[in-house]
Amino acid sequence: LVTYEGVPPPYDKKKKMVIPSALKVLRLKHGRRFCSLGRLGHEVGWKYQDIIEALEAKRKVKSEAFHAKQLKMDKVKAEVLKDPKVAKQIAPLNAVIASYGY
Repeated sequence: LVTYEGVPPPYDKKKKMVIPSALKVLRLKHGRRFCSLGRLGHEVGWKYQDIIEALEAKRKVKSEAFHAKQLKMDKVKAEVLKDPKVAKQIAPLNAVIASYGY
């Protein structure tokens, strides 16, 4: 068994995904007991639970700001693409992209 502090090098740059077949809500039967690894480790002497909670709260704030910024950018992008002048300029590029099957 190999354990790492954080995310090991080849996977820290990979895109994170959700695997539906591994979701707790889909895998566990109703009424079954479960535990989280952080709480379990804390009970046996792991001393970083508070630090991880603080870092997770900070990550969630940054994630929310990033998501809001992405929504704003998507809205602006959609408005720009509606402009007939821009649509005329990018029509040849869209034709090339469509020829590749996208």
